[in-house]
Amino acid sequence: MLRYKADIKTLIYMFLTSALLVLQWTEIGVHPVTYIIYCFLSVSVAVITHNHNHVRIWKSDFLNTLQDWWLTVFYGFPVFAWIPTHNKNHHKMNNRPGDYTITYRFSEKNNLVTLLTYPTISGFYQQKAIRDYLKQQFSTNKKRFLLSISQYVILVLWIAAALLIDWRKALYFVIIPQQISLFSVLIFNYVQHVHANEESKWNHSRNFTGFLNFLLFNNGLHTVHHETAGLHWSQVPEEHKKIEHLIDDSLKERSFWWYIFRNYVLGLFSSRYKTDSMRLRRIEAERIAREEQMQNNTPVPA
Repeated sequence: MLRYKADIKTLIYMFLTSALLVLQWTEIGVHPVTYIIYCFLSVSVAVITHNHNHVRIWKSDFLNTLQDWWLTVFYGFPVFAWIPTHNKNHHKMNNRPGDYTITYRFSEKNNLVTLLTYPTISGFYQQKAIRDYLKQQFSTNKKRFLLSISQYVILVLWIAAALLIDWRKALYFVIIPQQISLFSVLIFNYVQHVHANEESKWNHSRNFTGFLNFLLFNNGLHTVHHETAGLHWSQVPEEHKKIEHLIDDSLKERSFWWYIFRNYVLGLFSSRYKTDSMRLRRIEAERIAREEQMQNNTPVPA
């Protein structure tokens, strides 16, 4: 029933997430160890959601619908929203103007403030695409529209039921993990694109090549994902190796957490630790080239 056997790993993550929810709710409550694991699994839910919207996990439409519903309640937002905001927009525009998830909407800087405010700003601007998509589906595909609305209904019922049963447990085991899931995936998008060169064939994304890829389904290998969005996550490392030599070294990071610490913590004290914007360098080079062209084309006075 699975399209790819590698998604047994996905099912294991889903089982652990569900089991920890039940275990914490009914037995152990908020325990530091299990809660940290649960929060990590909430991050993995966002990555699984991303993967599922590119390559459906199941061969069966019915099972894929159940998958959508499961992801919706653990992700914290109807997962159909990835279609208009990510599949149809971000992968087309790739951090160029018109991308709802653009990283330089209000600032060209890459610091702790821009990092922490990005999820809210990006999430706000994605809402128009979602509304337009629903309107289009209502007019052209009622079945898909109803499936999308069903995700809203299930999400609301899930949160409402949890709050009615025990609002404190709902906060710890439903709402906070959902926000972690939503927040983390936007953070990933930001660090993978900020200060890269959106007009470059190979340097439009930052890649993380370390152990986190094993834990999070190769999500750090982003350049190849943009080049072949329909590639299953298990096949990404092999394809990444084919193009890795074409990517600028400054966009290849071994450790995600070292990058975060170096740029957003050490960068507070010294600019040497901050990223250098390839986008701004390209814009400046284009400006200089235009000025030189204008000077070369200037007629010589009589």
